[in-house]
Amino acid sequence: MMLETATVALATFFATIGPLDVAAVFAALTANISPARRRQMAVRGSLIASGVLLLFAFTGEMLLNLLGISLPALRTAGGILLLLIGIDMVFARTSGSTSTTEEETEEARAKQDISVFPLATPLIAGPGAMGAVVLLMANTEGNLALQAVVVGSLIAMIAFTLAMMMLSGQIDRLFGVTGMHVITRIMGVLLAALAVQFIFDGIAASGLLSGTA
Repeated sequence: MMLETATVALATFFATIGPLDVAAVFAALTANISPARRRQMAVRGSLIASGVLLLFAFTGEMLLNLLGISLPALRTAGGILLLLIGIDMVFARTSGSTSTTEEETEEARAKQDISVFPLATPLIAGPGAMGAVVLLMANTEGNLALQAVVVGSLIAMIAFTLAMMMLSGQIDRLFGVTGMHVITRIMGVLLAALAVQFIFDGIAASGLLSGTA
């Protein structure tokens, strides 16, 4: 169970955070900045994003309870959101759920420090990652060991994202645009499959299909 949870969490966070995409955008936005300054922004952005996502991880379910949103509804809605992200990934399209919009990118180019915006959010801690961490934590149903696995997977993926930003120049030269799109499409297919499973689980747990053959 713990291995399955870790596998699902890592795959989901890889798809919704998109370490390679973050590294590519980071390289483009910091092309004329000194290496020391780039490292500083990468570390600061990763720490802020970690704080934001951990906040959603530990308070998301409480907020849902206050709003009267059930776990089956969260699973279904989260699955639909992740499915839309997965479809965008398969067709190598960018969206505001996992990346910056054109307007946000233009605004970021004029900023001296991009660690908070757009790096921490929405590049790393975007709507897709926020929704994913709430959904994954809710799926543990209060099991502390499984919650620790989800949190550990989140921290591991952010650490991987930080490493990718540190090596962003080399990665861009190694994979190129085509290579990055191939990886994105593969992860998109996996995320779409996970999303459909979340939708199925949510509908089954809702009781809407009870009594039907």
